Amino acid sequence: MARIGSAAPPILLVYLLAGWTKSLEILPSPDPEEKAVGDSVMLRCQFTLDSADIGPLDIEWSRTPPDPTASQIIIIDYSGDRVYETSVENMKGRVHFSSMEPKNGDASINITRLRSTDAGMYHCKVKKSPGSRTRPMKLEVSMKPSPPTCLVDGTQEVGKDALLKCLSVGTPPITYFWTKQGSTHMLPSTAIADISAGTLKVRNASMDNSGVYKCTAKNRVGSSDCFIRLSVSSSSNNGGKIAGAIIGVLLALLLIAVIIWFILRRKKKKKTYEKEQPFEIREDVPAPKSRVSTARSYTVDSQRSSLGSMSPSNMETYKTHYDRLATDENERPPAHSPTLTPSYKDNGQGAEGRSQGYNSMSIV
Repeated sequence: MARIGSAAPPILLVYLLAGWTKSLEILPSPDPEEKAVGDSVMLRCQFTLDSADIGPLDIEWSRTPPDPTASQIIIIDYSGDRVYETSVENMKGRVHFSSMEPKNGDASINITRLRSTDAGMYHCKVKKSPGSRTRPMKLEVSMKPSPPTCLVDGTQEVGKDALLKCLSVGTPPITYFWTKQGSTHMLPSTAIADISAGTLKVRNASMDNSGVYKCTAKNRVGSSDCFIRLSVSSSSNNGGKIAGAIIGVLLALLLIAVIIWFILRRKKKKKTYEKEQPFEIREDVPAPKSRVSTARSYTVDSQRSSLGSMSPSNMETYKTHYDRLATDENERPPAHSPTLTPSYKDNGQGAEGRSQGYNSMSIV
């Protein structure tokens, strides 16, 4: 009996430790699938508690940094019935608990709008005294293929090889698949596809091989498509196309030459017209008289010219006109009109004396 009693305390201790270790458990779940940039992902972490777990519940999610020597980065935390968001700048607003009440056994999180930098090792740690459990999981984020570029490289003549190319950008490896649009989606029997390089060679092409071909670029997280038309024609038709292109180019050059000739001709005509219409400056034309004395000088000068042409035979005719003119001039105010003063005296002289007197009249 003593021997059994001495063994009882260690056995009891073992049972107690076994109960503690089984009180808090994180349920197994598969790792998340590889995701594409821009997608969302759920990192699962579900746990169970026991009545023996009496301490406060603490849930902590962290990520292993690229530098293995650095400490883990906490991205979200639940403690004291409160959620504490991440302090990581490039993950703010994108990490949330899946459940509104994580304390009920679901510590899973959602990460939205995935980026390539989100890839790495994540750790879900659940603590409730006296138990503590941690579950690691790996998240892979890849870039799905971009919309590929399709083209036909080289000639599309009957009897020659036609080469179709397809190129996309994304996380490797990228594989390419070709199909021909139609009822069967079957490629020609002479077609050889390279799924790694993205090429499709149609050997000894015929006009029956013409049509629309589809290229699908695919990797682990997604796929993208493009379409290209193959038009196989005889060499004679190609010669007609080339001749038509050459004629079109020649017509365009002829039109440009006509436009240039028309512009130069107009410029030449304009220069000729300017040479035929020179500006003439005449030196024998007197300067215009002032506005104030124009009327008066016109009257007096006209009388002078008339008096200068008098002769003894027509003196009497002009004498009456001059007397009237002189009378009108004497009646004007002195400040505004000139005074005609004859420089002769009628001393009984005849017509010759008066003629000389008239010729010597001046304006006062």
